Amino acid sequence: MPHKLRKIRKKRGSRTQGYGRVGQHRKSGSRGMRKAGRHKHGWTFIIKYEPEYFGRKGFTSPKSLKQKVKVINVGELDEMAEKIPAKKEEGKIFIDLESLGYTKLLGTGGVTKPLVVKVASCSKSAAEKIKEAGGQVLIESQETGA
Repeated sequence: MPHKLRKIRKKRGSRTQGYGRVGQHRKSGSRGMRKAGRHKHGWTFIIKYEPEYFGRKGFTSPKSLKQKVKVINVGELDEMAEKIPAKKEEGKIFIDLESLGYTKLLGTGGVTKPLVVKVASCSKSAAEKIKEAGGQVLIESQETGA
């Protein structure tokens, strides 16, 4: 039980409260739950008691929501038409990009041969370039947009 004449009450008014002139009572102050020194002298506390103190927090979207889109350009498709064994329908080369693992057709490059391309989605510029060359784009989801 506390009483009136504790040591500190007796020593009040003296300069060093009985700890001498050169600070023998240092480094023992109240540490509490403060945030100072978490990168320096408070580092061991962080490692032991709050290992997730630093770093990112928050929501990360699940991988099931992310779609993997594998794209191919029209220019690459024109070169590919000669290399892969493709069916010919009415003088046009038929390429099934879905079976080759591609999901989107983009419009970089040019087309010299009439191609019939089956793909899940394609950009407007890619569709226009294939139509100008005398070909056709077969899209499953009927969305022709970038």
